[in-house]
Amino acid sequence: MLRYTVRRLGQLLIVTVVLSVLLFGWLRALPGGPVSALLGERATEESRARLVEQLGLDQPLYVQYWKFVQRAITGDFGVSTGVQPGTPAMEVFLQRMPATLELSVLALLLAVAVGIPLGYFAARRQGGWLDNLSITWSLIGVAVPVFFLAFLLKYVFAIEFGVLPASGRQAAGIDATHATGFFVLDGVLTTEWDAAWNALIHLLLPAIALSTIPFAVIFRLTRASVLDVVEEDYVRTARSKGLGAMVVRGRHILRNAMLPVVTTIGLQTGALLSGAVLTEQVFNIPGIGQALSLGFQRQDYAVLQVVILATAMVYVLVNLLVDLAYAAIDPRLRTR
Repeated sequence: MLRYTVRRLGQLLIVTVVLSVLLFGWLRALPGGPVSALLGERATEESRARLVEQLGLDQPLYVQYWKFVQRAITGDFGVSTGVQPGTPAMEVFLQRMPATLELSVLALLLAVAVGIPLGYFAARRQGGWLDNLSITWSLIGVAVPVFFLAFLLKYVFAIEFGVLPASGRQAAGIDATHATGFFVLDGVLTTEWDAAWNALIHLLLPAIALSTIPFAVIFRLTRASVLDVVEEDYVRTARSKGLGAMVVRGRHILRNAMLPVVTTIGLQTGALLSGAVLTEQVFNIPGIGQALSLGFQRQDYAVLQVVILATAMVYVLVNLLVDLAYAAIDPRLRTR
């Protein structure tokens, strides 16, 4: 297992280097470039030339890239010019990251908690009303765009019935301690239960909207995997030996059916992070998705650099953890 982990960490390092090269080249190829973003439309040729020299943009690309890597390692991505002017880009990311992680984790938990059990029971009752209803529900989840579902949920539950908050992370009148930036966790740690509950209900609508696509993918893959595993010889052998139904379902069916599902859960992290851009805009959540959207609108290259690179790193790390979990479930992978 240790050898497998070291090999995967080596691959992670290679992926990180490639990502940094792509990000470096892409941001410098955008119209206007960082000089126009920092100086604005009224920049003179003299001020542009001075800033180009200060930023080292007149140096060879390999020198610029090496300096970019050095600054990135220390967390120096420059100062925000559009999202939060005057604030270091890394600070902008750290301030907004908890909101997106809180939303994404809850959305993933909802997708997994509903998708896996529903996929299993739908497969066990193939062709029944539960199976047909679940398939229809999952198709709707994939077909309906996240932003449209977000607006629909907001209109029905927040505006029409008023049972859930329409936007934000917490009610303005709540006096809560925010030590970690994760509002629900902060409320639990400080035993401010009203604050924790208020933060949680603010998360419900955006999390439900964000979880629809991961739920549909996890449900359909779980159902298909269970249907395949149920017909395997080792399952029939286990039943013929007189093993209990719970043992057969847990040890032989679910464990083997979960192998592709675990991989899919990791891949859905990317979908959650990309879907968070639209969801955070609809529900006015100050997360990294909203920062990314504002960064593009206002040409804030410093914030774009840290958000894109950090988001990619989170995605890669999550998939590393998924690979390790996959290897723990299926020991055959450790020897490959």
